Amino acid sequence: MAECGTSVQVVDGVTGGPPEVENAIKEYKTFDDMPLKEALLRGIYAHGFEQPSQIQQKAIVPIAEGRDLLAQAQSGTGKTGAFSIGSLCRIDPTLFQPQVLVLAPTRELADQIKKVAEALSSFMNIQIYGATGGTPVREDIRAIERGAQFIVGTPGRIYDLMHRGVLMRDNIRVLILDEADQMLEDRFKEQVFCILQMGFPQQTRIALFSATMPPDVIDVANRVLNDPVRILIPPDQVTLDGISQFYVDLEREDWKYEALCDIYKQLNINQAIIYCNKRQRAEWLAAKMKDEGFTLECIHGDMEVGERKSRMDDFRKGVVRVLISTDLLARGIDVQQVSLVINFELPVQKENYIHRIGRSGRYGRKGVAINLVTPDEMAKIRDIEKYYSTTINILPNTINEIIL
Repeated sequence: MAECGTSVQVVDGVTGGPPEVENAIKEYKTFDDMPLKEALLRGIYAHGFEQPSQIQQKAIVPIAEGRDLLAQAQSGTGKTGAFSIGSLCRIDPTLFQPQVLVLAPTRELADQIKKVAEALSSFMNIQIYGATGGTPVREDIRAIERGAQFIVGTPGRIYDLMHRGVLMRDNIRVLILDEADQMLEDRFKEQVFCILQMGFPQQTRIALFSATMPPDVIDVANRVLNDPVRILIPPDQVTLDGISQFYVDLEREDWKYEALCDIYKQLNINQAIIYCNKRQRAEWLAAKMKDEGFTLECIHGDMEVGERKSRMDDFRKGVVRVLISTDLLARGIDVQQVSLVINFELPVQKENYIHRIGRSGRYGRKGVAINLVTPDEMAKIRDIEKYYSTTINILPNTINEIIL
């Protein structure tokens, strides 16, 4: 990749200013109250949406009306639906050029956003396309040449398509950064700024979405966004009310495996995700549990794209009930039947704790999070409790009574 600077004055005609006060935001209690086209409304209801979630009540219309947006909402509360619906409002179905561009940190999340957008736009005659690494670039080129209008992609592939002169920005009306805090961290920051520095037209509006918004990200957003609508919530309101949080106090690291197996055997699990911090640990744990007869799979970012997709599809379909993962699946992945998250290791960054446990309890459902903790990790548990004003209780002995 060509080297890019990290100046945030990067979008033609879009310069920074202080975000607007949130109390000016109008809330729409029903989709019918929003200024949405009939074809889009049909897609919304056909997809199973009945009433807009809180973030959807506030965020859809500002995007539809052409405002920049800085939006935060708890995991599993409908962010993807919010920015997809708002962006679809801006598309001209008769113009066969890229008009909406969504950037997501992982292939899995990009694929999920694409499927939601396809479902919502099913009556609109709009072309949705996903451009991610691991697939032939020629397929992306053909799709764009055929008139893809709503494009979802990962930063590396999107930058490549722009650099080749394939993905033109002339008609892009909405640029979405999903999981904005992760997108502006070291791993993706250079790619994202390279994309922004390639220039977008005056009409392009930008929306940043995430469940967590650290101060440094808000600072960058304030300089990138132009008079944005601002929807932010304090850390003590970020934890998910429907998720019961527990920890298991273990004296030694090598006791975690037996504790995990004990939990696994006692609970009637529908679907679950077990998190490790590194690929090697995830693979070791999966192999060890498989050797003892457990039915599960492992997924991580270093895996071949086809294998990742196959395992993710099996998990979505319920063929695989338990998935051991790195933080590849900490953000945005929406599998409705996940009722349990186990942190075999606590995340390195405390923000990822909320993203991990948010894989259960999607869209108001109940969920359970269990953390396996050694004495060295107790300080991190207390830090998470303090930061999010939440309580993580010790796991009771009668864990079979926990409702998943």
